[in-house]
Amino acid sequence: MTKAERCRQVYLHDAGLWAAGQVFAGMDEAGRGPLAGCVVAACVVMKPEPVIPYVYDSKQLSEKQRMAAYESIRRHALFVGVGQVEAEEIDQINILQATKLAMRRAAEGAPAPLFLVDAVTYLGLPGEERAIIAGDAASYSIAAASIIAKVFRDAQMRLLDTEYPEYGFARNKGYGTAEHVKALREHGPCPAHRLSFLHKILAP
Repeated sequence: MTKAERCRQVYLHDAGLWAAGQVFAGMDEAGRGPLAGCVVAACVVMKPEPVIPYVYDSKQLSEKQRMAAYESIRRHALFVGVGQVEAEEIDQINILQATKLAMRRAAEGAPAPLFLVDAVTYLGLPGEERAIIAGDAASYSIAAASIIAKVFRDAQMRLLDTEYPEYGFARNKGYGTAEHVKALREHGPCPAHRLSFLHKILAP
C-alpha cells in the first residue's frame, strides 16, 4: 500500500464518524521513550474538509511532509490543544502517568464529547474515550494529533540542543543513541534528563 493509499484509509475511518454525526477529537503523544525532554500530547478536532495531504502516522512521514501537514492542520483544525509534562515530573509520577496527564492537559477546552486515543486508556477525559491500537495509522484525527505532538516536541529538543549541545539533542531528540549514551557517561545528566530512565546507563 502506498503512502497516499494509507492516508486515504485513515481519512475514511473518520469519515464514517462524521457521516454518523459524531463530534470527536483525536489524541496522541510524542516522547514516551526518550531519556531526556518532556512528553508531549496533542488533541485535535478535525473537519471533514479540506482533506489534508500526508495526515498519517507521523513517524512514517519525511520531515518535509510532516511540516507541511502540521501547518495545514494548525490552519484548518477546529481545535488544537497541546499538553506536556517535563522530565522532573516524569521522574515523580512515572512515564505512563505523565503521558495521561499530558493528554488531559491537551484536551482542556476541546469541543468534543468523544476522544479517539492512540492506545492509552483510562485517561479521565471529559467525555467518552475510545482507545485504538496503532491509532495514528488508523484514524485521520489521531494521525493529525501525532503530527502536532511530534513537531512540537522536536522543536523543543532543538531548543534544548542550544542549551546543552554536548548531548546532540537536535539529532537524537533525546533517544538513547550511542552518541547520546556516550555523552551521558562523559558529562553526566543535564536538567532535561529523566533520571528514572538512566539507572542502568549510569550504573558503575
